[in-house]
Amino acid sequence: MKRQSSPLERATAITPKEREGEAALTPKEREGEAALTSKGLTPKETKGRQWSRRGGEGEAVINPRERGSATLWGVALMGLLMAVATAFATVGSARVARHRVNNAADLSALAAARLALVDPQAACARAEALAAQNGVQLTKCLITDEIADVWTSLPISLPVVGTRTVLGRSRAGPAGPDPSEIDP
Repeated sequence: MKRQSSPLERATAITPKEREGEAALTPKEREGEAALTSKGLTPKETKGRQWSRRGGEGEAVINPRERGSATLWGVALMGLLMAVATAFATVGSARVARHRVNNAADLSALAAARLALVDPQAACARAEALAAQNGVQLTKCLITDEIADVWTSLPISLPVVGTRTVLGRSRAGPAGPDPSEIDP
């Protein structure tokens, strides 16, 4: 009893003519070739394409030289996405450092202004302690009458650009008189 072949086996079977090197075009392949020439493609323009014997009308199989190109495009796209993510992380890190140094300067200036009239030396010492508690360095403290001027700094390390120092400045003192209390 002879075993019947499946449709897949029949589609992939090599005919005797193909074994001899006389690969004749099937009617489907002729239709596909005619469809391509009717679209204005010449045999020179389709050079390098391999025609599918199993496909529909004029269906082309990927040239072996083009295999893996989608992988390269995928890797390039992932690299681009990583570069964009790194840029966003760098900008975010710099903004957080700027807010941190400015907030520490504001708190230090308020603490120094509170003690400015009573003890100017202790005011700057208190401002320095508050800056250190906030993770920044007090670079300059200047008490003029009731006003405290404070400068702070924070060194940060950023990818690509290296180490940078972020500076903050703040001024605090007593509020001026309320405009409604001034006699005209």
